[in-house]
Amino acid sequence: MIAKGAGIPLIISMVPSTVMLLMHIFLQSPLVLSLIFLAIPIFVLYFFRDPHRAVSRGIVSPADGRVLSITENSISIFMGVGNVHVNRSPVTGILVETRHFPGTHRPAFHDLSSSNERQRYVIETGHGRVVMTQVAGIFARRIVPYVEDGDHLLKGQRIGMIRFGSRVDIELPSGATPAVAEGDLVRAGTTTVGEWR
Repeated sequence: MIAKGAGIPLIISMVPSTVMLLMHIFLQSPLVLSLIFLAIPIFVLYFFRDPHRAVSRGIVSPADGRVLSITENSISIFMGVGNVHVNRSPVTGILVETRHFPGTHRPAFHDLSSSNERQRYVIETGHGRVVMTQVAGIFARRIVPYVEDGDHLLKGQRIGMIRFGSRVDIELPSGATPAVAEGDLVRAGTTTVGEWR
């Protein structure tokens, strides 16, 4: 399955390979150039993949990647270019607030990346509020939300994506504890990152 929001990048990525193929047909340019440029849309298709996930127990990871840091009840997950970049709701609840913050585009693993462009989601649950923040990285210049204020979210539901390398932070309420450690690999929807007390 291809992620929602992949249309324009995919179309743009096909332009160079299409031009090179036409040059091969009409101007007898080397076919190998067309094949080289064909790698671009193949990479974009791979990047925008959106596989099915079986949802796990507890509070699930909102992103694929590696746990970058854990500070009290806050967990930061770094998504590399090779990770699935569709983000999912870590809990079931009501989306009471979404807010976009413009900002810088430092590397998402950098200490100063908290001032980067980001999208914040506040989810009200029966156990308290869970806050999830998508943080754009140095290459990720576009956050694409799929949901709006007032939506009822299901745990594991797709709620948005960040294009090309980024980070997702999740703040757990006081009634929850982290269930992962720094350096752990996690998968959106399937890895339990927090447990309700």
